[in-house]
Amino acid sequence: MNRRSFIKSTGVASLGIGLNINKTFSNSIKQINKPIVVATWDVKNATKKAWEILSTNGNSLDAVEQGCRVEEANENGQSVGIGGLPDREGNVTLDACIMDYMGNCGSVVYLKDIKHAISVARLVMEKTPHVMLAGDGAKKYALSMGFNEENLLTEKSKKDWIEWKKEEEYKPIINIENHDTIGMLAMDEKQNISGACTTSGLAYKMQGRVGDSPIIGSGLFIDNEIGGAVATGLGEEVIKTVGSFLVVELMRQGYSPDDACKIAIDRIVKKPGSNYKNFQVGYVALNKMGQTGSYSIQKGFSITRFDNNGNINLDSQYYDKQG
Repeated sequence: MNRRSFIKSTGVASLGIGLNINKTFSNSIKQINKPIVVATWDVKNATKKAWEILSTNGNSLDAVEQGCRVEEANENGQSVGIGGLPDREGNVTLDACIMDYMGNCGSVVYLKDIKHAISVARLVMEKTPHVMLAGDGAKKYALSMGFNEENLLTEKSKKDWIEWKKEEEYKPIINIENHDTIGMLAMDEKQNISGACTTSGLAYKMQGRVGDSPIIGSGLFIDNEIGGAVATGLGEEVIKTVGSFLVVELMRQGYSPDDACKIAIDRIVKKPGSNYKNFQVGYVALNKMGQTGSYSIQKGFSITRFDNNGNINLDSQYYDKQG
């Protein structure tokens, strides 16, 4: 086959794939499960808040922001917002990003002393010409927009940090507290999908470390024609494979949310020299028909889904059966 014939044949094939996907969506219009919200880990209070917005014809962007704010304000959660475990210097620093159904996105990195990083990220998206603000600049912007400065290091997290300093052994903690990031995806009654992701990052990380959570395409990606995905776990490994973007692109090719997440995990564990038994990564996906899926490396990852059938927590399928 010559080059011209090859291009012609593959072009027709690609068009056919696109038509089949669109046809599937079109034929399933009466089967679309909406509204719906899905999030990483057991966060029923967060999904409940998002559902309150979705069930009253609110939009998906408001739903994911408000849902994430619930966990950011939860002092008992040591990985999101106030109460987050600090870096090696004792500083709680937050990362977050948000993306809407129009493809707009905003992010904050290494944000100190501001509890609701997800709301700052949304204002970066809506009120600035930028996508990402970092460090002192992000904090200065938050204060200028009316956010309150507060100490995010609770007594519990401070005590744990002091205890850690006795040995200063650094290693990723698999399924820390069964909750290490909140990533949330929602589809509203208009079938528009938005997503958000917020975290205080790895416990006792090096000062200045940034993971996948505030990086569009790694910790979160939305394509309103196809669906969305969020990641949790060891951010360095998610970044190396641009994980959330990969999951969405796999769904574009026709894979189910479950299968897309599984393939993205396979990409991590099958890399040469991978030490996947020593860390966790999990993905959650939502497609345009309201179907959800998840997959992780290690046992213990779960998702929370709220739709017309209720607010339920579901264990994820996982790769390492010996883990």
